[in-house]
Amino acid sequence: MDRDFLIDLFADFGPVTIRPMFSGFGISADGVNFALSLRAGLYFRADEATIPRFEAEGSKPFQYQTSKRSVTVASYWQLPERLFDDTEELGEWARAALGAAQRAALKKRPKAAKQAAKRGAAEKRVRKKKTGQATKAKKRAPRKRSSS
Repeated sequence: MDRDFLIDLFADFGPVTIRPMFSGFGISADGVNFALSLRAGLYFRADEATIPRFEAEGSKPFQYQTSKRSVTVASYWQLPERLFDDTEELGEWARAALGAAQRAALKKRPKAAKQAAKRGAAEKRVRKKKTGQATKAKKRAPRKRSSS
C-alpha cells in the first residue's frame, strides 16, 4: 500500500499522519499511532474492548518471523479485507483503534511517571551525598591562623 492509497482510505476517518515505519507505514492521529501498514496488510491497534470484533471477522493478530521463532504482536490485528471497499465503516474501525491506542497510552503513563519519580529521588540522593562530602572536606581542612 502506498501513501496516497492510505490517505484516500482514511478519508472518512479524518486527517492522519503517515510516516515510514519498518517495511511500511505507521498511521497516527492526534499524535497517537493507531495503525500499521505492513506487507500488504493493514493492522489496527486493538485491546480487550476491540479484539472480539476482529475475532468475529476471522482476523488474526500481527505476526512476524525471526530466525528462531514466530512472534505475535497481540496489540495489532489485521483489518478485514471487506473494509477496503467501505471507507465509512473503516472510519468507525479506525476510531475504535485510536481509542484502543489512547487507552494503552494512558496505562503506560503511570509507569513512566513512577520511573521519573525514582530517577528524581536517586538524583536527589546523589546531590545530597555530594553536598555532604563537600561539607566533610571543609571540616577536615586545616584552618589558617592569622598572624598579627
